[in-house]
Amino acid sequence: MAERGSESRDDIVANNLGKADLRSVLVTSVLNLEKLDIDLYRGTHHWVPRTKRLFGGQIVGQALVAAANSVSEHLYAHSLHCYFVRAGDPKVPVLYQVERTRDGRSFCVRSVKAIQHGQPILICQASFHMQQPSPLEHQFIMPTVPPPHTLLTVEELIQRYLSDPNLADNTRQGLNKILADEVPIEIKPVNPPDFYRHVAMEPKNLFWVRARGHIGPGDMKLHCCVAAYVSDYAFLGTALLPYPNHRAQFSASLDHAMWFHSTFRADEWMLYECESPWSGGSRGFVQGRLWRQDGVLAASCAQEGVIRVKAVSLSKL
Repeated sequence: MAERGSESRDDIVANNLGKADLRSVLVTSVLNLEKLDIDLYRGTHHWVPRTKRLFGGQIVGQALVAAANSVSEHLYAHSLHCYFVRAGDPKVPVLYQVERTRDGRSFCVRSVKAIQHGQPILICQASFHMQQPSPLEHQFIMPTVPPPHTLLTVEELIQRYLSDPNLADNTRQGLNKILADEVPIEIKPVNPPDFYRHVAMEPKNLFWVRARGHIGPGDMKLHCCVAAYVSDYAFLGTALLPYPNHRAQFSASLDHAMWFHSTFRADEWMLYECESPWSGGSRGFVQGRLWRQDGVLAASCAQEGVIRVKAVSLSKL
């Protein structure tokens, strides 16, 4: 385990990457679509959540890859709007059908259907823009938080809890299942959840996030696709933070929107600032901002999802 305040082995490796075998699996597998025909692609799965439904971020990211393949090199994604209409089946690939909705001088729009078993599971509209200078520039100020090299990863935090001999068996089993997940992104919580105390928290969440492995500075379109994948991870759970006595019995994303503001690298640490301004009617609404380490706002996100909960008794660990 890396010591707090020192550069971890992963950080050192990340600064000296470049070998093909260290390429991010998000590039080599998850977002590497097979072209079947003009504007028709097939995507496969790498990581499947314990819900046994396809991860929404994967479908959004792959849909954006398919859309980006149909636009010229000088156009970059600036926004996407998606509706999840059916649960994804992890046992079969996903087909992505692209419609070239509009090609303009500065903007173009693509519509993408993600299809399984002959029916759409996601409908996505993506817009691409030719970058242009503007005298109108402003942004919010990035929250002041500890830098990523001073914080522990989720895996390191879990290992710390697992070292407690008094940890309840059911909690130990749950934490080991999390460790077994092959998630292709790394997370360092700014205020990690305390597994020992179940307390109501403000519906805000801050964590550093990056893709595992090397992507490189090259294709900004690819970094946007990776960020689309990353943006859906642990996003909706922000709406559950004020309710320690309830656990999600069922949760699913209904829609997902994203706006890309500045260039960034998804394989470098970015701060994900999430907040839930509202929940009700078995739905939760969450907004997010992805910040570069230098304080530049890279992207904004919004999502609504179904959250059905059940009351739980607080275990004594």
